[in-house]
Amino acid sequence: MSADEQHGPNEERTNARPAAKAGHKHAEDPVSRAKKARKKALKRAKKAEAKAAAARAEAEKLAAALKEGNLEAEEDTVDVGTDLIDSLREALQSEDTERVETLTLPLHDADLADVIERLPGDERNALVHVLRDTLNPEVLSELDITVRESVIEQLDVEEVAAFVAEMATDDAVELVSEMDAANQREILDAIPAEDRTLIEQGLAYPDDSAGRLMQRELVTVPKYYSVGETIDFMRLSADRDEAYLPPQFYEIYVVDPAHRPIGAVPLSRLLRTRRPVRVQDIMDTELRTIPVAMDQEEVAFLFRQRDLVSAPVIDPGGRLIGAITIDDVVDVIDEEHEEDIMRLGGVREDDLYSAVLATTRSRFSWLLVNLGTAVAASLVIGLFEATIEQIVALAVLMPIVASMGGNAGTQTLTVAVRALATRELTPSNAWRIVGKELMVGSINGVLFALLTGVVAWLWFESPVIGGIIAAAMVINMVVAGLAGTTIPLALARMKIDPAIASSVFLTTVTDVVGFFAFLGLAAWLLM
Repeated sequence: MSADEQHGPNEERTNARPAAKAGHKHAEDPVSRAKKARKKALKRAKKAEAKAAAARAEAEKLAAALKEGNLEAEEDTVDVGTDLIDSLREALQSEDTERVETLTLPLHDADLADVIERLPGDERNALVHVLRDTLNPEVLSELDITVRESVIEQLDVEEVAAFVAEMATDDAVELVSEMDAANQREILDAIPAEDRTLIEQGLAYPDDSAGRLMQRELVTVPKYYSVGETIDFMRLSADRDEAYLPPQFYEIYVVDPAHRPIGAVPLSRLLRTRRPVRVQDIMDTELRTIPVAMDQEEVAFLFRQRDLVSAPVIDPGGRLIGAITIDDVVDVIDEEHEEDIMRLGGVREDDLYSAVLATTRSRFSWLLVNLGTAVAASLVIGLFEATIEQIVALAVLMPIVASMGGNAGTQTLTVAVRALATRELTPSNAWRIVGKELMVGSINGVLFALLTGVVAWLWFESPVIGGIIAAAMVINMVVAGLAGTTIPLALARMKIDPAIASSVFLTTVTDVVGFFAFLGLAAWLLM
């Protein structure tokens, strides 16, 4: 929202409003249907307020009963999880819609999303059917993508369009981007023109970029505005139409005539400053702008490094086109962390809610790769088949060497992958980290070599076997430390996500080296 039309970041939005209103001449066009859906939503909101009052009265009555001792206050009654789910399922099975609405009305949007996710498919559909007239659009943005798709399938195009139109642009872009091309076009055609334009512009940016993450709604003022003029401008804008102001913002951006950001004023500073003071006198000029094509991981890193709450987004020409706020960055950090953890295990983040066949198919390729590495390790064992046949103790002891090397390598690998993600491991300090892990592997290798060597000696009454497993343990632990750091570094250098393939390569290295060192030394010394 701009204080001056020539500076307006929402210029398209403002200019589109007359066209949207003119569209009401045609009773059946998509814009008209979406507008009607909004009016219907307002009626639902009033109905919800009445139900909320009834729910509060019921809660107060329950609290009074607990205080008087007429009811036993069990610890489970405060659990939003099990008790609520059980009560909700009972209400759904008995088709008690009023009870369903009473149970779900006090829930936060995120909590209601959790409830929807935890219900089985049929009961989930029944719950959505009951709540479709009062469902808050923010619930959709909180749902897992697989569950969200099943919920959207139950809604009409006009209902989904109304939900999308009420969302912040960043949430709306995320929701629409996950639809197929046909559904995207159908939903966009049913959204009012001014909202559709902003969403289509967001969809034009690459996936996982700052352009997809930013919200287009923001407040800008020219540098000659005073604090009083800025406050009055925001109040008049809100009085005219609440949609003119962003739903949530922390800073007001000061722009030049070319709409390039030259400073920012935190709302807290604006409210503490006297009205006659000009914004250019209190603005922060050291503004960290974010290019619209920047990857969301880079954005999250920047927010963490600079302790940012919000940051302006600029196009290639330096013009201000949006802003990213900390709430979206927290989601990115959580998403990227979850993605890395899932990839290390060869699974996807939506496996929990995916169908059996879809989950099976997604995991098959990863397991196939692991089968190949297991065959490679077995081939190494096969080279020493005659040795193993003559000395049974080797078959008993050789899994110890491979297992210890694999676990030691996984520890190093986890630290390295995290350090790469947080930019703590870079080419400038890579060799120092590799050297450290080699030292750690050597020390641990010697310590566990002494331990396992003594155990093997006493177990099989052979000092030679004890010495063999001790030497193999040192070799494999050192190699594990080296591989745990160099493999993710090499993959990152080749522009491959280390979280995807590192564990497969590491397992192959520690298994092959462990078996070869142990059985090779045994064949040399005992045969």
